[in-house]
Amino acid sequence: MSHDYRNKFVTPEVAAAKAVRSGDWVDYGFGAGFPELMDKALAGRKDELKDVKIRGGLVIRPRIEVVECDPMQETFSYYSWHIGDYERKLQSRGLCQFIPMILRYLPELYRSHIRVDVAFVPVSLPDDNGYCGLGISNYAWRTIFEHARTVVFEINEHLPKLQGLNGSHRVHLSEADYIVEGEHEPLPLRTYKDPSPVDEAIAKHVVREIPDGAVLSLGVGGVPFTVAKMLAESDLKDLGCHTGTISDAFLFLYRAGKLTNKRKEIDTGYSTWNLAMGSQELYDWLCEEPQLFHPADVDYVHSPERIGSMKNVISINGGVELDLMGQENAESGGRRQLSGTGGQLDFLEGAFRSPGGKGFICLNSARKNKDGTLKSNIVPFIPGGSVVSGPRGMIQYVATEYGVAKLSGLSLRERAEAMIAIAHPDFREELAQYARETFR
Repeated sequence: MSHDYRNKFVTPEVAAAKAVRSGDWVDYGFGAGFPELMDKALAGRKDELKDVKIRGGLVIRPRIEVVECDPMQETFSYYSWHIGDYERKLQSRGLCQFIPMILRYLPELYRSHIRVDVAFVPVSLPDDNGYCGLGISNYAWRTIFEHARTVVFEINEHLPKLQGLNGSHRVHLSEADYIVEGEHEPLPLRTYKDPSPVDEAIAKHVVREIPDGAVLSLGVGGVPFTVAKMLAESDLKDLGCHTGTISDAFLFLYRAGKLTNKRKEIDTGYSTWNLAMGSQELYDWLCEEPQLFHPADVDYVHSPERIGSMKNVISINGGVELDLMGQENAESGGRRQLSGTGGQLDFLEGAFRSPGGKGFICLNSARKNKDGTLKSNIVPFIPGGSVVSGPRGMIQYVATEYGVAKLSGLSLRERAEAMIAIAHPDFREELAQYARETFR
């Protein structure tokens, strides 16, 4: 491979003009890493192109220019692998189409099942040898750009420069067809509300189930964040990290001296992750102490076999609703798509395979509707129009503020009894009546 890349530097406008054709599929990536300059440059070609389809996901920045400049979708159509906060707003305006997927299968989709024409890849400032890091979104970028017709690297001066373990988070400028650089906005931040009393009650139940040396996979949400805070104040020690998204939850654990990764059978001494999403302090931590981390691609991080080869893997994720058989809806409110399956099933299976491992789905027992009435999040059955994200055979532990139900090995009737025991008291008799009639 030739390492001569000096003639590949162009303006974003030139890269957009040379790289993208009518009818193309263009990939923007996933999470807080975003090709800001190329997005603006491509939006500037609205009147020159037709039928350009953009793929991305879990966008937390407040604007995608190709979408906002073309609300009639005359030129650009936007597709999301995983609906983020901003994409939910686009969806309500009819400007975002959802593509279902399980995250560990995403690289194989790109290898064998779908087309990618152009990849806009955000990278860090290069080192003296032309090597860049993939910043805060390793994603499946290497698989994607190796199968793309045209690759554009966008150098973002704010991205952490870490290049991973043995180059696991590294690309070389010579691998791009075009390279662009310029001034960027600060990285998008993910913040958390103070935990509610219900969050704290759920977290207390889960923390009791976590042993010394546990390897943690924490989803992004109130309960996982609260679990981390409680662990930081606990007597537990030598916790590890192998997670899809590293967040401020792990920074809390590190500052408390709890996150050592000493007992991990794989990546001993390293926190392993695929995406980073959180505060500027989190991004600074990645930049200032790169020796602590093994950022890697989806194939590596989300492999259930790899996860299951470690002891005491604890996977903690949120859910929207579960039924009495244990089927879980993690991503929709009726027919409205709220997020995506993402990597939840990867880590549930990995925790199930892990000796001593436990996979938790955490949710409030009930929620208030807009009119103030209470509605149970444990339901007789997942209603029509809603998504079954997790099959009943995959759900191991369910936690609400009323306790933890372990479903593994239980019959349908026993599962219903266990779920009713952690449901909101106002709904237990109604659920029990359904169970008596259904699970005879």
